[in-house]
Amino acid sequence: MTTWITTCDTCKLDGWEGRDTAKTDGESFAELIETAAAGQVAVRTRRVSCLMGCKNACNVAIQGKGKLNYTLGAFVPSHEAAEGIVAYALAHAESDTGRMPFREWPQAIKGHFVTRHPPLPDDS
Repeated sequence: MTTWITTCDTCKLDGWEGRDTAKTDGESFAELIETAAAGQVAVRTRRVSCLMGCKNACNVAIQGKGKLNYTLGAFVPSHEAAEGIVAYALAHAESDTGRMPFREWPQAIKGHFVTRHPPLPDDS
């Protein structure tokens, strides 16, 4: 089953205004995540403008139908963080429930969890 990585492309880390950049930190992070996820069948990426976690920039959501869903934040855009997010999303895609043991989490995402959401109820 597909797991989605939703990246906030409007996130800005503290001090963003003082840097000479044409992209937000969220846009830069989204590019890194998209590159890390390229070619993965079980993981898809998308961007949204604002996940409303500004105090925890940069933010991503890991989501799959019928599974626990997660919001992660407080990342500095880096290859290591992007690869950790994709690795976690791949494990999420393989899991029936979306739950993975802590010992299996990539080091790059530990300490970045903001919220966990239960799956939506089945309407049928």
